[in-house]
Formats: sequence, structure tokens, C-alpha cells
Amino acid sequence: MDPSLEKLINFLEEVKLFWRELGAFLYSVTLRHFLRFEYVKRLFVTVLYRQRGKMARRFVHSGMASLAALGVVIAPVVAQEFPGTNIDPWEIPSPSSAVTTATDDPTISTSVSEKLRDRIVEYKVQEGDTLSSIAEKFDVSVDTIRWQNDLQSRDQIKLGQTLEILPVTGVLHKVKKGDTVYSIAKKYDSSAQSVVDFPYNAFVNDETFELAIGQVVIVPDGVMPEAVLWSPVARVKQITPDAGTVVASGSFVWPTSGSVSQRFAWYHKGVDIANRAAPAVLSADAGTVIVAGWPDNNGYGNRVMIDHKNGYRTLYGHLSKIYVVAGQTVNRGAAIGQMGSTGRSTGTHLHFEIIYNGSYLNPLSILQ
Repeated sequence: MDPSLEKLINFLEEVKLFWRELGAFLYSVTLRHFLRFEYVKRLFVTVLYRQRGKMARRFVHSGMASLAALGVVIAPVVAQEFPGTNIDPWEIPSPSSAVTTATDDPTISTSVSEKLRDRIVEYKVQEGDTLSSIAEKFDVSVDTIRWQNDLQSRDQIKLGQTLEILPVTGVLHKVKKGDTVYSIAKKYDSSAQSVVDFPYNAFVNDETFELAIGQVVIVPDGVMPEAVLWSPVARVKQITPDAGTVVASGSFVWPTSGSVSQRFAWYHKGVDIANRAAPAVLSADAGTVIVAGWPDNNGYGNRVMIDHKNGYRTLYGHLSKIYVVAGQTVNRGAAIGQMGSTGRSTGTHLHFEIIYNGSYLNPLSILQ
């Protein structure tokens, strides 16, 4: 082998050995310092752990006191940035004196039930219960309980018996092949609109109100076919007077003529007046039109809302034609549109609401 080449190989081996030994030395030194650092750190953490909590309470109390003092100092400065809004907290009325349910007219009331139930509930008969007392407790008719529980007489209930109570007066129906909201409503002498308006009835298609076979629907105010009612007051179909006839109060007129197909309820904030002839719809009182048309995709469809400038507003829904525009003033009894079936509707009718200072009133308690 060439001597010069051999020297070069030996040199490279020595360089390699040098770097290997240097790396081992640096690793050893670094590891020793790291272990020493870890030891010191453990001692420091141990001391802190043993002293934990001794100053915490003092620190928190002093911090809160500092924040309170800062708030007292800057409060006047902040208050000056909002002139005219200084309020004496001792002059603010208590909730009991600021909130009231009274109205100017004690004869006007809203019969909205606070017992909003979205499903059938089970009730166990207690000592002293009667069919009438249970019906009154759940705000349904005696016949509703009778039909749902297949009772043959008023005295059939007994202590401890479990009864099924529908959420509203009416009938529960299980959908069969070929059933529609129209055929179901006809079967139980109710209106298809009542079935559609009940908020807890579901539909396969919300536009056609298609039902699924096997599902159950509530038929509000429904009556079993050929049934003899046990309830003390029989249902009577109400026919409105001619549109524009002034009622005894002299405040409102009937907005249209027809039959009352659906009454006021907690889930139905007005009354429905049905008439296949689709007569004109009149303003129940003088006022200013604030809505005229179908500005959204709301179920009211084409509608008119009138502000009567005395706390009252009236709404007229599902119109086929509208004769007024927003901003227009109208007199009591003036034609504002034509009855129709637009929006969430199953047939030609008017949905009529009376709103007083934001609260929905039963129109029949005012129009009668």
C-alpha cells in the first residue's frame, strides 16, 4: 500500500475517534448538569407545595378590595360619559309594583291555559276525584276523557285507576290508509284547519298536510261519530252576523260573515270564520294599515294588520285578495280584502286576531 495513502487513512481514523470521544464527553457533561437541574427543581417545587395556600386568602381579599376601590374611583367618570341617565337605585320600583296584568276593561280577558301539554299524560285517580273534577283539572271535556279511556259510565272510574288525558278537548285518531286531514275532520265533526293548527300534529309534507299510516293525530273539538255527549253543554255551531254589524259594545264590527270553524285557544291566537262563498273582509274598527301582503313565508299567507291607535291591533289572515296598502287609513266596516286560503290553510276562511298592548285576546269575548 502506498505510504501516503496509509497515512491519510490513519489520520481519518484518528479524526473519527476524536469526534466520537468529544461527543461522549459533551453528552456526559450535559446529562450531569440536567440531572443537577432536575434535583434543584424538585427541591424548589417541594418547598412551594408545602407552602401552598398560606397567602392565597390574603391575596384574594386584597385583590377584591383593590377592585372595589378602583370601581368607586372610576364610577363618577363613567357616569359623566352618559349624561341624563343617572338613576337613583332606591327610586327604582320593585317588580311587584312595576308589573301588572290588569287592563283598562276588566271584562276583557284572555283564556289562555297555562297547562300547555304536547302529549297524552297519565293520571292516577285519587280520593274524591270525579270525572267532572278531573276534566276541570286538565281543562278538557268529560267526553274527551270518556272516549280516550273507553268509559261506559261516569261511575266507572275507581281509586288508583290510570286515565289517559289528551292535551286538549277532542279525539285521538290513528291514521289508516286513505285518511286525510279533511276526511278525519269530517269524521269527527271538526275542521281540517283545527287539525293543521294544533302545533303538535306532525305531517309528512307541511304543504299538502300528508299523514303517515299508523301515526296519531289530535282532532281538537272532535266528537265521536253518533255519540251522545255527556258534557253538560252541547256544542253549537256559531254563525256570525252579517259583516259590518256593530256589536253592543260599539267598538268592533264583525270582519266577515260565515261560521266560526275554530275558536280561540292557547295554540290558536284568534278565531277562524269559514265561508265557501269567500265574502269580503272588513276592517273591524277604524285605523291605519301597517301590514298588507305576504312579506314573509309566514303561515298567515296574505294578510292585513291594522293599528287602531288605542292599544288595539287586528289581524286578518289567509286572504285571497287585498284591497289596501300599508300606511292607508280605513274606516270601521271598510272592505280591506277577500276571504281566501293562502298560507297554512286547508280551506277558504278568515283567521281573525285582536291584540291589545301585545296580548292576544279572544275575539269572541269582544264581538259577542
